[in-house]
Amino acid sequence: MAILELKARIGGENGPVLKFKGRQAWALSELTRAGERGVTPIEVPGPRWSDYVFKLRREGVAVETIDESHAGPYAGTHARYKLATPVTIIDEVRA
Repeated sequence: MAILELKARIGGENGPVLKFKGRQAWALSELTRAGERGVTPIEVPGPRWSDYVFKLRREGVAVETIDESHAGPYAGTHARYKLATPVTIIDEVRA
């Protein structure tokens, strides 16, 4: 089921409770589920991960970007995103 809305406490017990919709809600849910491991767009496909992370950061969610190397015919680097602050999901609305 697709996630439509998410309400979360950002930054611990006294942190603000924020509401996210659409892809930002989905991305925050995936980042929370991934924990310390974080996610890459290859592991958790999404068309605009960098945009979702940009918008989460703009709302006050600390997300770390880690550059990782990969081999293969198109060798290079890719991003791994992981939460850099505690996030507690309070409520989710799913389709």
